[in-house]
Amino acid sequence: MAETITRAQLSEAIYQEVGLSRNESADLLEMVLGEITGALLKGEPVKISSFGSFSVRQKGQRIGRNPKTGDEVPILPRKVLVFRPSQLLKARIRQGHVGAARSQTPDGNT
Repeated sequence: MAETITRAQLSEAIYQEVGLSRNESADLLEMVLGEITGALLKGEPVKISSFGSFSVRQKGQRIGRNPKTGDEVPILPRKVLVFRPSQLLKARIRQGHVGAARSQTPDGNT
């Protein structure tokens, strides 16, 4: 099973790719994640070109069933985070190209 990518690893990747200091790279990552979180908290969708979109969806109340007893249980209304990958991301995952995300433009050219 693959290892989970952490904030520290993302920050290090920014440091390596962009050339900011490690502290500036960590601050940049936190700022980007903060902007995404803030928009989602306000109910705004977040679209990242060639990657996907995040949105918050309101789910209504419904009746569920306890699998052990079969008893009906109300499931309260709630908000859920939804991620929809872009067609480009789906294609890259299907093809298994790890390095493709860095080397290709959204139109597929290198």
